[in-house]
Amino acid sequence: MGFIHDIKDRREPGGLRWGVEPMCAVLTQYGITIAPSTYYEWVGKQPTARERRDEELAEMVTRVFTDNFSVYGARKVWLALRREGVEVARCTVERLMRALGLRGAHRGLTCRTTIADDADPLACDLVHRHFAPAAPNRLWVADA
Repeated sequence: MGFIHDIKDRREPGGLRWGVEPMCAVLTQYGITIAPSTYYEWVGKQPTARERRDEELAEMVTRVFTDNFSVYGARKVWLALRREGVEVARCTVERLMRALGLRGAHRGLTCRTTIADDADPLACDLVHRHFAPAAPNRLWVADA
């Protein structure tokens, strides 16, 4: 739908105008069936109550997250919003934080010390992915 929306009403230097109906006809020829009425319904669609509420909550979640040095996780953001009197479910805060790319500080190993170099050649496969020896001590695999 976004493709049609971006290109519709574009004019070529010779006076040719791209319309919704001709684009839908061409897309149908290539196996992408979209009716013009589907496009017009998509354009005229009003945001749902959840989408409107999510927009309001996203601003509040972002504000609380940044006011607290960007270390609060979903649970603490949820508790802070509840203290401010905002009635919101914790799963909603989790979903919004995930969608906004917000992630609180977490304990544990955060330092990644080994990063693979894509330019390095891979080691040779000396056993040809056959790790089933016939008897003990017949096949040894080790780092060189």
